[in-house]
Amino acid sequence: MTRNDIIQQLKQIVKPYVREQEAFEKLSEDTDFINDLKINSANLVDIILDIEEVFGITIDTPEMEKMLDIKATLDIITSKISTDDRE
Repeated sequence: MTRNDIIQQLKQIVKPYVREQEAFEKLSEDTDFINDLKINSANLVDIILDIEEVFGITIDTPEMEKMLDIKATLDIITSKISTDDRE
């Protein structure tokens, strides 16, 4: 699974929570969930739960705290997916 594939899946996950449509349409690795997309912290928890379900991974609290933008989220997802592939 490429980073672009993951971004496309992430877009579907975050779409219901986005309050800033223009930023969503320009979504990139630099996009910040709270500042750019105007997603509140309670919804971030929902997004993380959705990510766990869609990608079949478990995200612990320290990782969760880092998932404030698309790049950090991608890095965590790709590391979890590649770890699962090796097991």
